[in-house]
Amino acid sequence: MLIAGFPAGAWGTNCYLVAPAAGEECVIIDPGHQAAQGVEETLKKHRLKPVAVVLTHGHIDHVASVVPVCGAHGVPAWIHPEDRYMMSDPEKALGRSIGMPLLGDLTVGEPDDVEELTDGARLALAGLEFSVAHAPGHTKGSVTFQMPETADIPSVFFSGDLLFAGSIGRTDLPGGSMEDILDSLGRVCLPLEDSTVVLSGHGPQTTIGQERATNPYLRQVAAGQGAFRAPRRGM
Repeated sequence: MLIAGFPAGAWGTNCYLVAPAAGEECVIIDPGHQAAQGVEETLKKHRLKPVAVVLTHGHIDHVASVVPVCGAHGVPAWIHPEDRYMMSDPEKALGRSIGMPLLGDLTVGEPDDVEELTDGARLALAGLEFSVAHAPGHTKGSVTFQMPETADIPSVFFSGDLLFAGSIGRTDLPGGSMEDILDSLGRVCLPLEDSTVVLSGHGPQTTIGQERATNPYLRQVAAGQGAFRAPRRGM
């Protein structure tokens, strides 16, 4: 399997391209702010043909390049219905101005083809399988994508802004909830095998075992103890 990722834009949001191998079809995950050029360069480098864009949530740092990427390749975008409005109204999603001078030219709105994600869905795309889990807390429509373990590689978990290496997503923006994100951590993350590779929306990769042992939020959830304030990372 091929997973090619790069940090994009002002917030260093991780965009991933996933394919069975070089020269085959691929899925693009979270093409955010200023990600379009990196997507095109990665497609060319690995001779990939995109069949879909899938989104972990609707914040502008994860979806800003959805319209140009989907338009250039004629592919659909998949997003949870509770976050769909964010593609057309990013300021409402943040509760403030998104800062146009910082972002530069930005094409807001939906691509021509939008599909909605549901909890427990299994997406068969580009010869790959992605299991969808609704994981609210960072936003109401946050989801994660898990790929099954194979004989060659461990399971891969695209956590979006639910779980980071050593931290979790912020909950102080509209639709955020500390109670919900802790529930999502316990329901979605804790049951995963320690060997599961975590590819998050920001920062380096990690594993569930590493986070189970060292992440203070995941440890508190596992212990059933009270919460404390999440740090700010991403939008």
